[in-house]
Amino acid sequence: MDYSLAALKLLASQLEGSTSFEGSSPAQMLQGGVVRADCTIGDARLFVDDGASSVTELMLRPEDAKGPWRPGMYGLIIGAYIADWESLPMVKVHKIVDLSAQPDREAMWYMEVAEAYNFFNKAVASRAGSPP
Repeated sequence: MDYSLAALKLLASQLEGSTSFEGSSPAQMLQGGVVRADCTIGDARLFVDDGASSVTELMLRPEDAKGPWRPGMYGLIIGAYIADWESLPMVKVHKIVDLSAQPDREAMWYMEVAEAYNFFNKAVASRAGSPP
């Protein structure tokens, strides 16, 4: 199975210190609560805390910037990571969904990240000939 196009389910802390991918960058999938929203300038920015003590800066597309984004909301974000050594990890948003009304959103997200991490580690280990 080809996982090269799948969005990686990550916590923001896993992005810190990463480098950008040249070429067609793989997508990242994050979730978190909006701690700051700046939609007054041309390229709107959101700052999202995923609950793991890391904040990610999001660059929104103009059509997403018109949304009702405000502190306290909770969202799912899919986008491309942009390495920026001078500030927070940054993601250029391709898709953002408001999950504020979903009561189990955070618990399910941590479980999904752990499951994806274990799944990909098993796949890598089996290709390398390591025992499961």
